[in-house]
Parts: sequence; C-alpha cells; structure tokens
Amino acid sequence: MAISKGDRVSWGTSQGRTQGKAVERRTAPFQHDKQKFQASDDEPYWIVESEKTGATAAHKESSLRKLSS
Repeated sequence: MAISKGDRVSWGTSQGRTQGKAVERRTAPFQHDKQKFQASDDEPYWIVESEKTGATAAHKESSLRKLSS
C-alpha cells in the first residue's frame, strides 16, 4: 500500500503507536531536527506530522502504516 503526501499514517514510538499525516517524501540523504538520515530511492523516508502534538519527525516508509481516511 503506497503512501502519498497527505495520507493519514501511524508509526511506533516508545509510548506506543501514534498517528499523523505524511508531509514530505525524501529519497536522498537529509538532516531533520539535527539528525542525519540516509534516505534513498530503495529506502525512502517520510517527514510526518503528529496529530496529537503537531511535531514533525522522519520515519522510514517501511515503518509507516497507512490508515483509512
């Protein structure tokens, strides 16, 4: 199930699963919140925005679950 910009997704955190919105897909190495990520075409990352806090984070596409709208 492919993820698209604006999709509702969920991901794991130390406190359990949380959900939010897929904001931007990255396929090249990048930095987010002072952390470096090695994104590629084979292993893309998404910038996601938490519904609960509004905070953004980077997650591997493979770690995200698409939620039904």
